[in-house]
Amino acid sequence: MPERDRVAAVRSFNRFFTRQIGVLRESLLHSDFTLTEMRVLYELANHGDQPSAALCRDLGLDRGYLSRIISKFERAGLVGKVPSATDGRAKLLRLTGHGRAVYEPLDRRSREEVGELLARLDEPDQLRMLAAMDTIRTLLERQEGMKYAQPFVLRAHRAGDMAWIARRHGELYQRQQGWDRSFEALVARICADFERDFDPRREHCWIAEMKGRRVGSVALARSGEEGVAKLRLLLVEQQARGYGLGSRLVDECHRFAHAAGYRKVRLWTTDQQRQARHIYRGKGYVLVAEEPVHAFGQDMVNETWELTL
Repeated sequence: MPERDRVAAVRSFNRFFTRQIGVLRESLLHSDFTLTEMRVLYELANHGDQPSAALCRDLGLDRGYLSRIISKFERAGLVGKVPSATDGRAKLLRLTGHGRAVYEPLDRRSREEVGELLARLDEPDQLRMLAAMDTIRTLLERQEGMKYAQPFVLRAHRAGDMAWIARRHGELYQRQQGWDRSFEALVARICADFERDFDPRREHCWIAEMKGRRVGSVALARSGEEGVAKLRLLLVEQQARGYGLGSRLVDECHRFAHAAGYRKVRLWTTDQQRQARHIYRGKGYVLVAEEPVHAFGQDMVNETWELTL
């Protein structure tokens, strides 16, 4: 079978199955909730209190999208925020008593609809369908595990790492962006300042390694403004891309910032860093300032982004 026919067959099955289970309806289970909203309720009802970051990761949701859903649920009294048992400054999402009372009839209705679907088939056909579904899941989960595996480890920075960060920033940005050596000099000054005034209670630098080789970095530093931290030195080597490393490094900064009591994280980038800007936007950062400049031998736009924690 040609590849285009195989693709068409999978798409045809997807259309058929989504129609069968009713996910194309504007409201799922004849309720006021979308499919994504129901998935969020399901996770909280069945897996207990969770941080927003875990829901984003497990459901593959954009941080801003989830934030809008949670805001809607909070206004409706379905979800509340409670302190973490391990970190009093961190907040977890919890389904309220009202939220559980709303969710449980919907969950029961969902089970009934699936039961009705199975009831159309006799016993042998039910078993055949379940076996086929298990085969599909096994094959796709195996590939998903390969795709989203994280073959990297994160550690705190140590001697020699800052020199590597400055050198690799200079080399990568010269090759990929055409920037001149003044950029490496700037990164070297940032690294030197970070090391000279380093406060481990308020600052941290992470180094990512794959098979013992450095492939990424990020740092969270004081800004000089009370309650505001700076995200700096984000770098992901080409061979480490596609594993979610950039997103993971930014998440580590946010977790540390929460624990250290910061209320806001600020960062500087330019309009030329498309991949990094995509990560920042997905985490909920907002562009608060921009300025056209000529720097590092290039015309560009300096950008300041902020995230309220």
